[in-house]
Parts: sequence; structure tokens; C-alpha cells
Amino acid sequence: MVPRHVYVHVPFCARRCSYCDFSIAVRRNVPVDEYLSALETELALRVGTAEPHEVDSIYFGGGTPSRLGGPGLARALDVVRHRFPLAAGAEVTAEANPEDVTPAAAAAWAEAGINRLSIGSQTFDERALEWMHRSHGAGAIGDAVRTARDAGITNLSLDLIFALPDELRRNFSTDIDRLLELEPDHVSLYGLTIEPKTPLGRWVEGGGTVEQPEEGYEADFLLAHERLTAAGFEHYEVSNYGRPGRRARHNSAYWAGVPYLGLGPAAHGFDGAARRWNTRAYAAWRDQLAAGADPKEGEEVLSADNLVAEAVYLGLRSDAGLALTPGEADLVAPWLRAGWVSTDPDGRLRCTATGWLRLDSLAAALTHHRSR
Repeated sequence: MVPRHVYVHVPFCARRCSYCDFSIAVRRNVPVDEYLSALETELALRVGTAEPHEVDSIYFGGGTPSRLGGPGLARALDVVRHRFPLAAGAEVTAEANPEDVTPAAAAAWAEAGINRLSIGSQTFDERALEWMHRSHGAGAIGDAVRTARDAGITNLSLDLIFALPDELRRNFSTDIDRLLELEPDHVSLYGLTIEPKTPLGRWVEGGGTVEQPEEGYEADFLLAHERLTAAGFEHYEVSNYGRPGRRARHNSAYWAGVPYLGLGPAAHGFDGAARRWNTRAYAAWRDQLAAGADPKEGEEVLSADNLVAEAVYLGLRSDAGLALTPGEADLVAPWLRAGWVSTDPDGRLRCTATGWLRLDSLAAALTHHRSR
């Protein structure tokens, strides 16, 4: 099946954040030409002799794509667009750190065709930003928003992390206040996750940091839901809010289970039947391509049970919901009474905000029922 969406992983970062377990390459000087050459090589490998065809979205994720700079990220888009021209009204997103959004860079991105920025703000609390090893201060977030808008990029998403350790004394409600003052079009909200091989994982293991208890996690999640929906945002996916007409179209394609092409180190792709992923390390990905080898690390052909599990999980994690099948009414009745789900006249089951906090267990129960 021909993909209508392309994901490009740009691994470069100025430093590794304390919680980060992503595939990144910390570089003081970003090897832009080297990266773009490898990207072009992989693109030729994946596409072969196929004729160029239009796509509905291109997403540059990372890592920190904005580390490529104004001309570098513009050139990366040109590389992809050569094989995948943009359909009318296509969404082109780049993740950016606030300090990278300079007037010159934003102007170059806008001119190249990038029309959406996902800005990694994370928090407006200076102490928490330092604890996270972020490379920007709180003031840079507002500066980035204003600079992007001045350049003509008006579709802006801001990230926030919730459930930080109590020791930081971060006021999450104040963070939401400051985010709303900037009037973003979209908000991505992520609970802090403790990964074992990260600096944060080592702090927790050594007793230097205590993870937020489940009650605190739930309180932050529900507070954000209440505040953001009251401000006019649609809570359309467990971690994402958009103003009407500003949902992330690229990410929504993932949640709908449609095919997409993944390029770059650690990138995943899906053709409708199998999921493929590349080697994680930037240097290995680069060297394999330079040697004429495929940097694919693995592939999984989805079984019938896999497809059932994914359909259930993806349906429940978004407000699209899931069509109930005969015999499931008794299974979901206790969830309805608990307020975890709702059912509509169209027969679809949808999680409420409290239900999304129990997403994994609800999806597992439905998957087990459908796989018997």
C-alpha cells in the first residue's frame, strides 16, 4: 500500500535530557551535509524506481530537527519532497527546541514549506528545566512562539510534561496558565516516565529522586483535561489536545493505523501488514547506508491477533472510539458504571478522561475477549 505520510527522524541534540531514552546523537557541531546525504540514500533505497507520489503529511521528529538550522531543515524537506511532493493543504511539521527558533531559521523553514512547529517547551519552571537538563529557559518559549508567528508559521503545538517529582515543587496549574497565555493551537501532554538507563532512572534507583505517586499522576492528568477543555481544546487522544481544526493530522494517521514511511535512525514504518524499524545509532545507520547496506534492524508481520490488539488499543486511545461487537455489552457494563467509558447512539465505545488513565487494562480486557 502506498504511504500518504512520511516520518523523518533527525537524531541530533545539544545534550541529553535527564528523562530521555530516545535515539539521539549529541553533537556540538551538527553534520548536516553528512546526514542529508545518508537520508537521500535511504530514501532512494526505500522508494527505488517508483514514481513520485503526493503525501498528506511529513513529520520531522527527533532528537531535535531544529538543530539542522534554517537552511539544513529546509534542505531536508527538499530531499523528501523530491520523492514525495506535497498534496494541496499538506501538513509539514518539525519539532523544535525554543532556543533554535530564531528569526532567520523560522523564515527559512516557512519559505521551505514547513507550516507547523511542535515546540519542546516541557515546563515554564526554571528549576524544573534545569533538572531536566533542558537547554532553554522559560522565557525562550514565548520568544519562540512569537518568532514563529512573525515568520508566518501559525500552527503551533507546545509540549508539557506532568507528574514531576514533588521535590521540585513545580506548580503544574501555573504551567498551564502560562501555556494558555501563549494561545497555542495544539498541546501534547506527557506524564514523566522513568526509563532505567537514563540519568533520571539512575537517580531513582539510587534514591536521589522519588517518582510521583499514582495519585499525583492522575491529579495532574485530570487537571490538564479540565483546564484545557474549558479553554476550548478538544481532548482527542490520550496525550493530545487540539483546537477545532488543529488536530495533528500526521499523528492522527498513526492512531488510525494507516501506512506511513519511516526514514532515519530508529525510524519505524508501516505498510499496512508489517512494521519495519531501522538501527538505532546514528553512526551505524550512516555507515550502513554508505556501505550500500539496508539499515533495517527488524521487521514484524502482524498476525491476526496483533491486528485485533492494535485495532482495540488505537481505537480506545483516541476519541474516534471503537465499535462494539455483539456480546461485549456485559464486559463493558462495569466500565460504564465506573465512568471510565461512554457509549454513543452510533454504538462506539469511547474512553473518558478517567478511562484513559486505565487504557492499558481496558484494551487488554477487550483484546482478550475478541481473541478467544
